[in-house]
Amino acid sequence: MVRSSAHGPLPVLLLVLTAATGVVDAVSLLALGRVFVANMTGNVVFLGMALAGAPGFSLAASVAALAGFLLGSFAGGGVLRRRGGHRGRLLRDVGAAELVLVAAALVLTATVPAGAVVMAVLAAVLAIVMGLQNTAARHLAVPDLTTTVLTMTLTGIAADSRGGGRATIVRRVLAVCTMFAGAFVGALLVVHAPLEWALALVVLLLGVVVLVASLRSRHTEQWHHRL
Repeated sequence: MVRSSAHGPLPVLLLVLTAATGVVDAVSLLALGRVFVANMTGNVVFLGMALAGAPGFSLAASVAALAGFLLGSFAGGGVLRRRGGHRGRLLRDVGAAELVLVAAALVLTATVPAGAVVMAVLAAVLAIVMGLQNTAARHLAVPDLTTTVLTMTLTGIAADSRGGGRATIVRRVLAVCTMFAGAFVGALLVVHAPLEWALALVVLLLGVVVLVASLRSRHTEQWHHRL
């Protein structure tokens, strides 16, 4: 359902990143002041509400997230120019960059008292991570696994329920379930434990992706190159 010779381990690794996105969104929404760092559609809506003076929305965090996402996407384009011909090394390098950034966010959270400025900085850092990830997932081009947005995935589940292949439907359902699981676990950690625990979970998930991508990139395999 999630493996093929054309994509190798990419479907499974992208599902892991999808779960990580769920955790990150739980952190951003529950701890950083109603801001999306992965879903820019929602964040632009939140930005509009913040500008309108709606209570509970942080203008600074929304602007920081939008700027961070664009910066991350720009940096991801640079990685594509260097590693775009090898999907395994692309995922390895992007995952390593994400890992460093989330680890930095973890250290910041653990060492600096919470405040509006710190929350905006965290939103920007996590948005850079999501911009990098979104750019890489777009180039990796595994069907139905964008890792950050589920709108089209849910549309496909409903619209193609009668004509779509079983494997395709299951892969889409898995994408939804992993995002849900990440958000559920992330919310539990944010609500019932220190914020660092949720970020530590993201570090762990990214570490798994980087490790597997590194090991599977040591020798030439068919899935390394796009069809």
